[in-house]
Amino acid sequence: MSGTAGRSEQAPDQTTASAVADGGVIQYEASGAWVVIAHGAYDMHSITPLASALDSAAGKHPKVVLDTSGVTFADSTLLNLLIRTHRAVTLRVAAPGPQLQRLLEITGVDTLLQTRATVAEAVAS
Repeated sequence: MSGTAGRSEQAPDQTTASAVADGGVIQYEASGAWVVIAHGAYDMHSITPLASALDSAAGKHPKVVLDTSGVTFADSTLLNLLIRTHRAVTLRVAAPGPQLQRLLEITGVDTLLQTRATVAEAVAS
């Protein structure tokens, strides 16, 4: 899968009204999946809000989609979170940009996680 730049797509209008912001992380339900939108840089100093959102989502929903189209930087801290979440729930990573896609590939995590080009594809699979 090749990376995409920018937001992969907007939340559907019918779900936007029910979107919640928890610790600055936007989340919403879409076709039976819980979508969590990640944005910005993620390292050991900034991962807590996203980790809380994913941990909460994994405890309440059987399928979680992480929209990573807004991630500008990620290190092993995010990789660890993705692996932990994958172990707890059906996780799809949507729209990883070039830096995140490269990180997934060079660490081999791309063979463990299921990535999709868009949130719509991730929700549908």
